[in-house]
Amino acid sequence: MTGSTSTFSSQVHARLRADILGGRYAPGDALPSERNLSEELQTSRHVVREALKRLQQAGLVAISQGGATRVRDWRHHGGLELLLEGEVPESLNAARAAMEMRACIGADAARRAAQRADAAQRAQLVARAEQLAAVEDLAARNAHYEILWDEIVDGADNIAYRLALTTLVARQKIASIDTDAVKRELTDAEAIRALARAIADGEDEQAHARARELLERSI
Repeated sequence: MTGSTSTFSSQVHARLRADILGGRYAPGDALPSERNLSEELQTSRHVVREALKRLQQAGLVAISQGGATRVRDWRHHGGLELLLEGEVPESLNAARAAMEMRACIGADAARRAAQRADAAQRAQLVARAEQLAAVEDLAARNAHYEILWDEIVDGADNIAYRLALTTLVARQKIASIDTDAVKRELTDAEAIRALARAIADGEDEQAHARARELLERSI
């Protein structure tokens, strides 16, 4: 390995992270010792130690003083941030999972917005849907569509939904919501209008069903 100490540490971290997420090391497995890892990766034990600390902070390993460093069940101890840093093994189907979560959260956000949004928010949703329908260019529509969903989540008044959608989708690190990715949603302006009207009219179950059907098209 070549580069600075921080670069070395990042390289070791990325290698071990990929091995853990990819299944080379299963939950409960002991990682090779710092000494063995430093020899295998041709770097110092200090570099390895720093990389292991980062893995521990992410919930991937448990470091025991004087004992083995063991892989944790990261599916139960980790968070969504595991999908944001570094490469994610294809076997995890992270992009599909993110879009499925988008559909679930988005549909319930629409239902909550129908219950909780104030009059101004309801009017804004209808107006935004009309603005979207008035443009034919799909990229321009998508700009309105992203704002529409921001407004729906705002109307739902659920901070967990807001942060989850930002983590999974808005950063476009895990799954894409660019024009091509959501084309089947964008081409149906009437379905988007109907969703906005259902929320504006306080029809919570109708809003949920319309949002779910719309969002499922991109999975």
